[in-house]
Amino acid sequence: MATVEVVAVSMARTLRGLGVPTPPDASVAYAAALAEVGMGRRSGVYWAGRATLVRHPEDIAAYDRAFAAVFEGFQPADGEEPTPAPESVTILVDTEDDAPAGPDAADLVDGPVLTLRWSDREVLRAKDFARCTGAELDEAHRLMGDLRLVGARRASRRLRPTRRQRGPLDLGATTREALRTGGEPLRTVHRRAGERPRRVVLLCDVSGSMEAYARALVRFAHVAVVGRAQVEVFTLGTRCTRITRELGSRDPDAALDAVAGVVDDWSGGTRLGAGLRTFNDTWGVRGLARGAVVVILSDGWDRGDPAVLGEQVRRLQRVAHRLVWVNPLKASPGFAPIARGMAAALPHVDELVEGHSLASLEALAEVIAR
Repeated sequence: MATVEVVAVSMARTLRGLGVPTPPDASVAYAAALAEVGMGRRSGVYWAGRATLVRHPEDIAAYDRAFAAVFEGFQPADGEEPTPAPESVTILVDTEDDAPAGPDAADLVDGPVLTLRWSDREVLRAKDFARCTGAELDEAHRLMGDLRLVGARRASRRLRPTRRQRGPLDLGATTREALRTGGEPLRTVHRRAGERPRRVVLLCDVSGSMEAYARALVRFAHVAVVGRAQVEVFTLGTRCTRITRELGSRDPDAALDAVAGVVDDWSGGTRLGAGLRTFNDTWGVRGLARGAVVVILSDGWDRGDPAVLGEQVRRLQRVAHRLVWVNPLKASPGFAPIARGMAAALPHVDELVEGHSLASLEALAEVIAR
């Protein structure tokens, strides 16, 4: 009787002759499978080959011909059923939505039916906003409503009671506890500093080069503002505009309409350096950005002097807790920060992340919370 190695090599050679690609590792896997199931039962030999040598359903017919040629005259053991013939299976692809009322499609098909369900949400999460259709962008905006943006924690000046025997003594709470024990202070109450989330400042570039991403990024900012977090939002183009109040509406369409009414430089030119200088002089350095997590959402293309942009980013980084730059182009193959504005700002940035898709914005929310 032929060894499992000889049988595996013969099957692989026959399949290649029929046009079925059979790599060497498939032959090794078939030999190992035959060693486990043995050569005494025809069905075991058949299904061991089906599981290791066949990679595509359209190759099953060629496999059956190869099996018949190699094992011609192979008689099944007593009481064993012959190898079943391949069956035609109908595959019905179903969406994740509820099917409409009516007759089941599986009842209209003869033979075995395999129903598959699929979801396009995972594909949409990783899809670049610039390549999304209008319907896909609407769905991505809707899914953004599930995001929660919270700044990193910082120590608060307000002290809170603690049962740990450390920290400043809370005389009032200790006295009240002593009244329960006849005036004897058997247990002292102390206080410790609490925590609160840091302020988050979003500076969103709405110039012409960011047109494919600006609306999605402003929608992300709207989710942050209505999430009751300490968030301030500004747009950067040819000027710097504060839009926190306009984004306060819980209706995203009404909020974006309000933003469009106050931002006059949407899809216009780019003067990031001048815009950041206005932000620093009017709001940022004076206190709004101090100790905050500052996020700049821009591709770094600037028509102004890159030295001005680098200087303003340096000023901002000195007062902020952390400065994060979100560049939607970072996900592009072969990306390098060669734009003059991006190159001038990069030495003063704590972290450079992507911002081209829903998944990247979810990762950005985690970066902000660190």
